[in-house]
This record gives sequence, C-alpha cells and structure tokens, in this order.
Amino acid sequence: MSVQTVCLGWHWLPYRYSKTADDAGGGQVADFPSWLVTLGRSAVADAYGNPADDYSPDAALINFYDSAAKMGMHQDKDEKSPAPVVSLSLGDTCVFRFGNTENRNRPWTDMELESGDLFVFGGPSRFAYHGVLKTIPGTADPALGLTGRLNITMRVTGLE
Repeated sequence: MSVQTVCLGWHWLPYRYSKTADDAGGGQVADFPSWLVTLGRSAVADAYGNPADDYSPDAALINFYDSAAKMGMHQDKDEKSPAPVVSLSLGDTCVFRFGNTENRNRPWTDMELESGDLFVFGGPSRFAYHGVLKTIPGTADPALGLTGRLNITMRVTGLE
C-alpha cells in the first residue's frame, strides 16, 4: 500500500479500529459527518433500489493516491458489520480491480473509476478482494484543483 490515509469516525490500523490515531501521534479521530452518512445512504439506496434508512456508516478511510500510488488486492474485513462499503472517487481516474471473495486470484474485473464515481459493494460481494492497480495522472478535471486521486470509503464498523 503506497497511499496516504486520513480517517473519520474510527481510525483504522491494520487489523483493528481505534478512536485515537495511535500510529500517528495518538490524536482523537474526527467525527463522522452527517452529510457523509446522507451520501452513503443515498448511494446504498440507489444501488439496491430501496430506502437505506438503516445504513449508518460510522467510519471513512480517505486515501490519497499520487501518480505512483497503488493498493494491492485486499478484503475489507476488519469491521464487525457486513453492511455495504461505499467508495467515492475524486480526482484522477484509477484502474480498479474487483475480484472474488475466496482469494486474490481470478476471476476479477478491471474497470476505470473516474472522478465522481460511486461504487457500492455489499451482499455476497461485500468481502470481495479489490485493489487499485494504478492511477492515471492528469485525468482529473482541472476545475477540481486536485492533483492525484482521493478515495473515500464509508463503512459500518459495528463497533461502539
């Protein structure tokens, strides 16, 4: 993993969550904003075609990808909840690989995620292996004022 990460709601350390950024000075994690809960609910409702009032994401990982950054195939499995993950891309386009739930091997699908794309994975695909193969520099709309790519992944931790 070669991205830089900031967390909201809960701080993710490899294999666990914390309310303090223990691996980055121990500061308190910023609250999860209500507008992001609304965005997550809207995305899940659109994906499933029905209201998602019970979807309440409480953690977001905000990953910054520069032109060389990528993220290997992994599962989002440190949460206690199987609720969907909502991923929002901003800035440069990336090549995103979405795989199977068993291992990092085929079958998988490679797709380009552009700025503004929302990707929801839930149900049987909630624990699919996925990763970012590369970022395509210079593909962001200049009006965005962003060099690189931001990805915001919202999830329900099931923690209290």
